[in-house]
Amino acid sequence: MSFPADRLPDVLEIRPLAAPPDAVLIPPGSKSLTNRALLCAAMADGESRVAGVLFADDTRAMLGAIAALGAEVSADEASSTVHVTGADPTIRSRPAAVDAGQSGTTSRFVMPAVSLASTRGTVDGGPQLRSRPFGPLLHALRALGVTIEDLGTPGRLPVGITGPARGGPVSLAGHLSSQFLSGLLLAGPLMPQGLEIRLETPLVSVPYVRMTEGVMSAFGVEVVNLAVAPAAYRATDYQVEPDASAASYLLAAAAITGGRVRVEGLGTASAQGDVGFADVLEQMGATVERTTTSITVTGGDRLQGIDVDLSDLSDTAQTLAAVAVFADGPTRVRGIGFIRGKETNRIRAVVTELRRAGIDAREDDDGFTIQPGEPEPTRFRTYDDHRMAMSFALIGLRSPGIEIADPACVAKTYPRYFDDLRRLAER
Repeated sequence: MSFPADRLPDVLEIRPLAAPPDAVLIPPGSKSLTNRALLCAAMADGESRVAGVLFADDTRAMLGAIAALGAEVSADEASSTVHVTGADPTIRSRPAAVDAGQSGTTSRFVMPAVSLASTRGTVDGGPQLRSRPFGPLLHALRALGVTIEDLGTPGRLPVGITGPARGGPVSLAGHLSSQFLSGLLLAGPLMPQGLEIRLETPLVSVPYVRMTEGVMSAFGVEVVNLAVAPAAYRATDYQVEPDASAASYLLAAAAITGGRVRVEGLGTASAQGDVGFADVLEQMGATVERTTTSITVTGGDRLQGIDVDLSDLSDTAQTLAAVAVFADGPTRVRGIGFIRGKETNRIRAVVTELRRAGIDAREDDDGFTIQPGEPEPTRFRTYDDHRMAMSFALIGLRSPGIEIADPACVAKTYPRYFDDLRRLAER
């Protein structure tokens, strides 16, 4: 039976595996790389080919956004390829109306791009995205000479944006979201004075900023010490890697069930920081084999609890929460206080749902602490958060009676997730 996201029931039962899995899987393309590459292509002179593209809610939002900016887009989902003919965002002749849906990366990356032109634009999103904070990014844009109109609650979507952003030095808090910084960097080379970002607080999710710099470099623009000189993006062919955050669920499944899962397309040569989740599983007692293009995790007889800082791997925090349930000691996750501002308050959601299953979990200032235990049969709420659905489904691979409410929310980044989870039962 197939479980594409658009055909999932309102509640999905996850059945324990009859035997430990032995599987080879390829996650979908990286959302983070896809959205960065699409925006660079949209601002480049000429036609770019982006291959390995993730087609999911978040990336479709970006496709719509770059079309609103004036780029010509031709997408072929069957081959996971998008051809983009860029348009100079500094001379946009018509207003740009961007609907980012529920995509935080789309909204935060596109706002600075909209600000490059003197023609007014608007950026809006769905109810969940409207509840998320944008204040630091809006403040930075105002400091760069951009007129920002609050069309709803101040500091949140929707907003009106009229440029042009002049560029130069700008201060930004680094501890709230690396997406603010990445969005500014992506637009920076097209500002008349370039851009120099001065951090007021230490930066979180550093690997995501390095990823931004890497994609910009592939399109011909170099970033040095969070500064970029005026420059033009160059059209190019770009290959998107499989998504490392998505891979974390598949690797965690091996650790939880004592099975073996090899993820292809990701390895020591990956541009994504979340491949480091394999190191976390290794600390817990799993066996990890790495090549330049694959990661294999084999679960053992026992998992040990750990104390770990996930500030650079925050998208894997919920995955680790599911693994921690089956460890033989407590697991303390630190450095992720900022994920309270994600699709939902992810720290509170993790603690609330684990307690619902009878697991002792505690919310800390900068993360959570989980005491292992035997989960009770539970219908987990997912809070319209794809990572809650994917992470907590892992518990059902080992414990009976687990159901996932609103499983279709995985369409945000991994539409075929439950199909891939089902493949773990195939031997």
